[in-house]
Amino acid sequence: MTSIAMIVGSLRAESINRQLAVAITRLAPREVEFTWPDLSALPLYNQDDDPNPPEAAVALKQAIRDADGVIFVSPEYNRSISGMLKNALDHASRPYGKSAWAGKPAAVIGITAGMSGTAMAQQHLRNVLAALDMPTLAHPEAFLRLREDTFTADDGLGETSRPFVQKWLDTYLAFLARNIG
Repeated sequence: MTSIAMIVGSLRAESINRQLAVAITRLAPREVEFTWPDLSALPLYNQDDDPNPPEAAVALKQAIRDADGVIFVSPEYNRSISGMLKNALDHASRPYGKSAWAGKPAAVIGITAGMSGTAMAQQHLRNVLAALDMPTLAHPEAFLRLREDTFTADDGLGETSRPFVQKWLDTYLAFLARNIG
C-alpha cells in the first residue's frame, strides 16, 4: 500500500482545490491510500515553541513522516500560496534538522477561476519545497482553470479535465515509486 498525504492549501469548506483533491483520490488505483492532515488547528508558527511544539504540529509532522509522498493542492492568493499553507510548511520543517518534509516526493497541482491557473503560487511553492529537500515532480505542470465542465455533479472530474489530471497523477505515482526512500 502506498500512502500519500493530501495537503490542501485552503481551509474554505467549499474550496475548489479541496474538490480537486477529492477528485484526484478517485482516479488513484486501489493500492494508494490518501491521508488528510488537519492544518486548521495549527497556530501561527513561533520558533519559541520548538522545544514544546503544539499538538497540531506534532500530529502534522507524524502524518507527513507516515506518508510515502505528498500532493499539494493549492489555490493562488495574491500570486502566492496561502498563509495557512506556508504556516504548515514551517511547522513541519522545524526545529532545524528535524523536518518531516525532507526526502518526501511531492507533486503540486492547483485550480483557480483566473487565467493563470495557480502558476505563480506553484512557482513559489516549488521554491519552498526545494529548500525543504523535497524531490518534486517537474512535468507535467498542472495549472487548472475552473470551467463549467471541470467537475461533475458527483464531485468527479469532467470529460475535459479527467484525461489530463489522470496523466498527471499516473506520472506522479511513477515518480513516487522511483523516489520512495
